[in-house]
Amino acid sequence: MLAIVLAMLPLAQVGWLVVGLLAFGVLFAINSSWHSYLIVHYARADGVSMDVGFYYMANAMGRLVGTLLSGWLYMAYGLSACLWVSAALVASSALMALALPRQVA
Repeated sequence: MLAIVLAMLPLAQVGWLVVGLLAFGVLFAINSSWHSYLIVHYARADGVSMDVGFYYMANAMGRLVGTLLSGWLYMAYGLSACLWVSAALVASSALMALALPRQVA
């Protein structure tokens, strides 16, 4: 199916699609490694495995809820609502990140 869609696109658009996917992959890999570093950095020395496990559990739950919420928002209110809610959630995440301690003893 994907091959049929790509065959219908002009070659220049396919090139931009590949560039976009590669850029997304690079940014996703950097973001993922940064999160792994931060969770270990902020974990308690006596409970690193529990903190890391909680992080991955919360991450999986966030992906599930995000997928369901975005699907419902798109069906009920359209793409614009998805983008506005996404922007609001990113802003709230940034505000919560400001509360993280600067130095961990």
